[in-house]
Parts: sequence; C-alpha cells; structure tokens
Amino acid sequence: MLRFKGRHFPKDVILMGIRWYVSYPLSYRHVEELMEERGIALDHATINRWVVRYSPALQAKFRKHKKLTGKSWRMDETYIKVKGEWTYYYRAVDKQGQTIDFFLSRTRDTEAAQAFFEKAIGSSGQPEKVNMDKSGANLAGLQKVNEGLPEDKKITIRQVKYLNNMVEQDHRGIKGITKPMLGFKSFVSAAATLAGIELCHMLRKGQNVLQEPLDSWKQFYALTA
Repeated sequence: MLRFKGRHFPKDVILMGIRWYVSYPLSYRHVEELMEERGIALDHATINRWVVRYSPALQAKFRKHKKLTGKSWRMDETYIKVKGEWTYYYRAVDKQGQTIDFFLSRTRDTEAAQAFFEKAIGSSGQPEKVNMDKSGANLAGLQKVNEGLPEDKKITIRQVKYLNNMVEQDHRGIKGITKPMLGFKSFVSAAATLAGIELCHMLRKGQNVLQEPLDSWKQFYALTA
C-alpha cells in the first residue's frame, strides 16, 4: 500500500528522490546534493529508506498495468554485489526485448533458477520456449518446472548462445544504474532497489498499457495517483 501520511516530506518530494536514484547513475549523496540545490534539506540515509520502503510497492502497482509479453523468452543471470559478496541476478526478456521478470538470489543453483522461472511464469504467464546459455543449473531449474506440466504444455528449452545477446545487452541498462551505487549494504535493500530500477527500465520501454502516451517520468508519478 502506497501511504505517505505522517512522513516528514510531501509525497512529491519522496517520489522525486526515489525516481532520481533508481532512474539515473547517481549515489545517495548525489541525490542529497540535488535536493539541497532545490532548497530541500535531508540526509542521504532518508532517501535510502524511501527507496527501500516504496520501490517494491511502486513496482507491484505497475504490474497491474504491465503489457502482455511474448511467449519466447531469453533468460540469463548477471552479478550484483551485496555486502562485498557477489549475488546472482536472474532476468528474462521476450524476443522484442520487453522485460519478463527478475529475481535476486544468494545462490546460483537449480533451486534458484527454478524459483526464478516460477516467479516469472506467475507474473507473465507460461512461455512456449525459453532460450538460455549453457548453464547446467538453469537447464535443471527449467526442467524441474517442466516436470510439473502436462506433456503437451511443456516448455521448449533452447541453449543457443547468440539468441541470448538481447538479454545480455539488456543487463547493461540495469548495471549502468547500479555501478555508481558501489554495492548494496543488505540483501533486502538490493532487492528493493532493483525493483525500482527495473520499474523505470520497463517504463522507458513503453511496457505500461495505460500510460504509454506519457513520458516515462510522468508515468512513474502517475502510479500513486
């Protein structure tokens, strides 16, 4: 639930701080400085709390208006540093480059891959085919999903490297934002922040079925209207 009552700052200021941080390659101190230029005095830790509190809720609100995606997926994982350790960030796009879903995991194994596929299917429907790299864990994870499906509903699995160029390129839109953040202090903070980054990434792609005529930044603010 997006509730702003009782906060020390107006809703518009809170949303602006969140959007700047998850939309652009900025640190919390950069956002703090930008706010100060506009006569808004606050600590960068406050912006962090806003991002962690509201980004998942904003992303969940967007999901209700997310365009349907295609049935041919490209799936891959990349790396995100949390508390000095690498974690594994699973993502998928369809063949038009539209974001399917994403999932942050502490492990890179069959269970993590299966959890990603189950989350993605729950949010975007079952694909007809999935392309992935040669990862044995990803293959085993999708095979686990297939085990629970009727024979005529099983997902076709392909492991063709060049077909995954699209999702690998799409990672850059996320990593370009996270790089100035210099890693995350906690797993919860990382997952929440990534939800906000992915939200803005999807808005830029025009994946909002209701607000597409608006600029992406206007769509972001409209989520709390």
